[in-house]
Amino acid sequence: MAMGSRADLIARLMIALQRPGVDGVLATPDVLEDLLLLGALEGKVVIGSMNRGGLQGAAFELDDRFTAYRTADEIAARRLDGGKMLTRIDLGDPGTVATLESSAAAVTGLAEHKLMAMVEPFWSTRGEDGRVANLLDPDSVIKSIQIASGLGATSAYTWLKLPVVDELDRVMEATTLPTLLLGGDPTAEPEATYASWGKALELPSVRGLVVGRALLFPPDGDVAAAVDHAAALVHGDTA
Repeated sequence: MAMGSRADLIARLMIALQRPGVDGVLATPDVLEDLLLLGALEGKVVIGSMNRGGLQGAAFELDDRFTAYRTADEIAARRLDGGKMLTRIDLGDPGTVATLESSAAAVTGLAEHKLMAMVEPFWSTRGEDGRVANLLDPDSVIKSIQIASGLGATSAYTWLKLPVVDELDRVMEATTLPTLLLGGDPTAEPEATYASWGKALELPSVRGLVVGRALLFPPDGDVAAAVDHAAALVHGDTA
């Protein structure tokens, strides 16, 4: 429940967005509107999270309906820079096909507005306990990339959002699309996390990081320092 306090979350986001080298924010409408009212979005890239209906643990988790920014037209009307869709793929769950269809429509619609479509694919499976797990071995990530890359009538405005996994150099050979790396959850060994990000950012198609809890809730509590370290990795600033 680290993000159980909205006031605390917004305060941490405000710190992060004020740091040099932070280019923008990805969030749901409620969070973006709070930040907008606080004047934190001026000059920032703003990406809206679109599908939020696949609630964790629900029987319908993989039928991930678009319940936030539901359409590309809504993204464009609010003058955002793009929309993000979580696209989990489980060959054993019929809900996957609805998510794929909706993601494809969003990719096409955003491209018509010349806006970024940020696709976050995972190869997923549901265990005997009913829980959905994302498979993070290299071959599973490659399969998810290949499916995500083909969504929509054009990939001209498609970016991928991918986890940092083993053999990432081989994984990234699966796509020519520009890619942002998922930061993951907080860790007790932040230096190891930073090192893995730095190595990944050397790959040609990797353009940056999209990091949430790992920077907003660092082990030592210093949001500004964590954000500055990550921004320096992205922008090649050793200061």
